[in-house]
Amino acid sequence: MQKLNLVTLEKKLWDCADILRGTLNSTQYMEYIFGMLFLKRINDQFDAEREEKKKQFSKHPAEALDRILEDAKAYRTFFIPKQARWQNFKDLNLNIGAELDKAFKAIEDEPKNAELVGVLSTANYNDKERVPDGKLNQLLQIFDAMNLSNEGLESPDILGDAYMYLIKKFADDGGAKGGEFYTPKEIKEVMVKLLKPQEGMSIYDPCAGSGGFLISTIEYVKAKNQNHRNLQIYGQEINLTTWAIAKLNMLLHDVSGSTIWKGDTIREPKNTDGSILKTFDMVLSNPPFSLKNWGREAAEKNDYNRFNYGVAPASYGDLGFVQHMLASLNSKGIMASVVPHGILFRGGEEGKIRQGMLEDDMFEAVIGFPQNLFYGASIPAAVIILNKNKSQDKKGKVLFIEASQGFIKDGNKNKLRPEDIEHIVKAYETFADEDKFAKVATLEDIRKNDYNLNITRYVDTSQEEEEIDIAEVISRLSQREQELAESKEKINSFLQQLGFERI
Repeated sequence: MQKLNLVTLEKKLWDCADILRGTLNSTQYMEYIFGMLFLKRINDQFDAEREEKKKQFSKHPAEALDRILEDAKAYRTFFIPKQARWQNFKDLNLNIGAELDKAFKAIEDEPKNAELVGVLSTANYNDKERVPDGKLNQLLQIFDAMNLSNEGLESPDILGDAYMYLIKKFADDGGAKGGEFYTPKEIKEVMVKLLKPQEGMSIYDPCAGSGGFLISTIEYVKAKNQNHRNLQIYGQEINLTTWAIAKLNMLLHDVSGSTIWKGDTIREPKNTDGSILKTFDMVLSNPPFSLKNWGREAAEKNDYNRFNYGVAPASYGDLGFVQHMLASLNSKGIMASVVPHGILFRGGEEGKIRQGMLEDDMFEAVIGFPQNLFYGASIPAAVIILNKNKSQDKKGKVLFIEASQGFIKDGNKNKLRPEDIEHIVKAYETFADEDKFAKVATLEDIRKNDYNLNITRYVDTSQEEEEIDIAEVISRLSQREQELAESKEKINSFLQQLGFERI
């Protein structure tokens, strides 16, 4: 039997989207597709292991074999209760949604499947106005034709790859809403390459979205031939649907044991151990830009000592999230966060917070990116790198990188090219001045600029004006004047021949 490849799987999943498109927008119908994808995947894996057991214990009496096959503890994979098995509803034509909801609930209620609690039951399949039986039946037929067990796939990795493909397509479809759960792949790639996660590290994203940064760190470690299973993965996400997507993302990338918490990171941080904040080796995140109603009241209480540099303004929550990340680093930790440029130069409370962090030598780099890279925000963004354990040669210094001109058009968005990513990474690793691209500024330089971190204050991007040769310009004008005079004389000669007056 031919194994399923990535191209075919991506096409099948997008066919599912075509079925649901129209009555639902992309942020609504993606949870239906993701849920059914995972349901088929865990059923197929369960069936494959069940067949192994049948062969292994084939000589046992029928009753004993049945007990073995229905013993949840005996399975390496998730255990699928009888009422949630694929064959029960793959041919249904009526009340499909109700049966699917029951199946998801039964899977979550199985003690062996504790990691799935709350993940599968976020979507209401029994909403016939949104997803009538006819459409659900079409989805079932598409998934029924695919074997999503490891044996049926060209490579187990293609499930995670297809899932990320679908998330990007939904973000493209969703426009501004897409930015709530998806950060462009190139941004994640450059940030991960800057921080260089290693096996054994603890990694945290307080605004996890669909889990893209966490998956990118895992893929980076894999590519370095290190054991990604030795990474400790943590995240928190406020949106319930997006949280479920992140959990599924981890599982479809074969990442078990990750911790993705639900809840408001500022008001209810989950990375706590009693009254102490749990800290990590590395933090990567893309928090919401300039969020209003971000939790200023919680910051004023300064629970867990997260906001010791000051309280960000009510209308701009950016430095609230940055301070939470900084407080979530251990004594040797490093972080990278996407931020709007405003936090680099605005005064008031933001200026005081920035000054405090600079005087404590937290800032290591400020990188300016092109505009229109992100969903829901066409303005240019920056990435700041804060480091609690700067190397001796970087102490008292901040590297500024002006990378806003390195991109390619990609539809209605801009996109970093591989060479743009490598240019940024190389400049960060070199940590030296580069004409019109990078500048190492001392803390004294920054003090003189009143703690303003606007990149163009440090990286001179002005173009030298070409020197004008006045004599050459006069010569060209004289030549042009002579040519015009000759042309006029030719025209007058022609007019005279025709009997008209000269001009």
